[in-house]
Amino acid sequence: MKSLALFTTALSAPSLATAATADFFAAALCVPPYSTAVATRLYEEAESFGKADTSSLGAAIYRLPEPVARDGLKTEEVVFAGMSIGVLIDGASAAQLARRFDLIPEKSSLFGASSKGFARVLPDDLQSMKDAGLISIIAREGPALGGKTLLACEFVSNEDRQALEAYEESESRP
Repeated sequence: MKSLALFTTALSAPSLATAATADFFAAALCVPPYSTAVATRLYEEAESFGKADTSSLGAAIYRLPEPVARDGLKTEEVVFAGMSIGVLIDGASAAQLARRFDLIPEKSSLFGASSKGFARVLPDDLQSMKDAGLISIIAREGPALGGKTLLACEFVSNEDRQALEAYEESESRP
């Protein structure tokens, strides 16, 4: 949690982007925690940047008007995928992000979409939709990301989480 507090403090650091641009880095770190209202507001701002690239990841990827740099990390792209909001960090840095934000290795490769993944479920007091699912901070690398790392705030429904756990269990049986 200390790392998240340190990063949150760093969020006020100067950026290459204009002050008018939403804080997509903070959103990727679940500040504030994921909600449909937050996602809608950020999505509407991203839409103002131009047409999304929807050719990979099953996601909408928007190019920021200007690069944004925070705490030694740089991004030029915002990602909306399913129930997640994130940024694509230049370089393969999932392990570095995991150390920085106290993320632990994921058990699943998400059906091969992720070659290296880390996550941390937010504490109960930040779970705004706990009856429906859990919110986590994730960092993932994979072939489809083209040498970049996805840092995102992700909501996973209870049903999707149970289905993934059942799949993982069935795959681990001989």
